[in-house]
Amino acid sequence: MSNLDLKPAANLCGGNGRTGPVRDVQPGKQVPLGESTVVRRLLPNLGRRMVGAWCFVDHYGPDDIADEPGMQVPPHPHMGLQTVSWLREGEVLHRDSLGSLQAVRPRELGLMTSGPAIAHSEESPYGHGPLLHGAQLWVALPGEHRNAAPAFEHHTDLPVITGGGLTATVILGELAGATSPGTTYSPLVGADLTLAAGADTRLPLDPDFEYAALTISGESDIDGVRLAPGALLYLGCGRSELPLRASSDSSLLLLGGEPFEEKLLMWWNFIGRTQQDIEEARTDWMTGSRFGTVHGYDGARLPAPELPAVPLKARGRVR
Repeated sequence: MSNLDLKPAANLCGGNGRTGPVRDVQPGKQVPLGESTVVRRLLPNLGRRMVGAWCFVDHYGPDDIADEPGMQVPPHPHMGLQTVSWLREGEVLHRDSLGSLQAVRPRELGLMTSGPAIAHSEESPYGHGPLLHGAQLWVALPGEHRNAAPAFEHHTDLPVITGGGLTATVILGELAGATSPGTTYSPLVGADLTLAAGADTRLPLDPDFEYAALTISGESDIDGVRLAPGALLYLGCGRSELPLRASSDSSLLLLGGEPFEEKLLMWWNFIGRTQQDIEEARTDWMTGSRFGTVHGYDGARLPAPELPAVPLKARGRVR
């Protein structure tokens, strides 16, 4: 998924240091995406740039798209990251410059590794269903893997943990001894948690990780904090378990990972370390080199915004 902001800010990420357990609720921001979709942008935000290597989170829907085109995101580039597509309802058709053509459906992992350059598009296919609900997330690639070979993975059989009214699907990384088949380049976890009405349980965590949770549907009590849809709860580090309760059926995403110590510069759809990294990526996209071609999308590719007049600089996480 692309950041369609025509004047994207330079986000200063990484180099965060560690915190103990906290309960910091941070609201999302409404952002238009494509022709008919509005998303709640939860990362990056003014209070939190990253959670582990997770650096971008958009939550969308549930949207009634029965008479709408649904998601229509033209071909656009990525550098220095992985994209994670996760659906609760609907279907999204992924195309990329590697030649991939794949429909991603609910509870299937669509994982794209950009390495130094890739391009892709995402769209609700012709004859799509009436609802669209899901999340698009980015994972920053650490320095030693920033030039990993571009790749696309589609996994339909993900590990599931159950107990105490909780059903947890491990999207990426490892949780409670269950490991996703998706490729990772730093220690992290992403999980879809469903709580049945009356659930009261504790989920084991890695105390070396920092964590955050966001509600997908319903309302959950997360370590005593009632979290409604549209907000992110940052939980900090140092937790060996997470208390979860729900008075009605609800679901949430849990994100975590070792605090990301590198300094990063994220602008538009690119993650680099220097101004030159970003400038070269933008030039290469606009001149049609390096990122390849996405075939089959019915429409023009997305032009890059203009770079800001002031120099960009990676400085580490800023609160």
